[in-house]
Amino acid sequence: MSCGITLRMRLGSMLSAGDVILAYVQFTDTAEVKIRPAVVLFEKLGNVVVAGITSNLKMHGIPLTKSEGAIKDSIIKLNYIFTISAEMVYKVLFHLGKEKKQLISDELCKRLERLKA
Repeated sequence: MSCGITLRMRLGSMLSAGDVILAYVQFTDTAEVKIRPAVVLFEKLGNVVVAGITSNLKMHGIPLTKSEGAIKDSIIKLNYIFTISAEMVYKVLFHLGKEKKQLISDELCKRLERLKA
């Protein structure tokens, strides 16, 4: 399935789609800022669109395992997508494999197809 979404970025960027990062995230219900993991979906002009990652395995999403590089088994939450400034990226932890990036792309495409209905 293809809906035109690709998990690639322009050349010369310091972040790549599929990078698992730690980022400073401000929560909507408080002024508190915490460092949280996320996966980069894309970046444009210093704005980085990411999907949050949680270690709460009861959450719905795409599994991310220790064998793939995660500190502990986790879930990529495609229902928690947000934009941060590139300056809010604390560090890059690792890069997702091709298969996992394709799984994310396929799932995002399915969700966006609902807009056509």
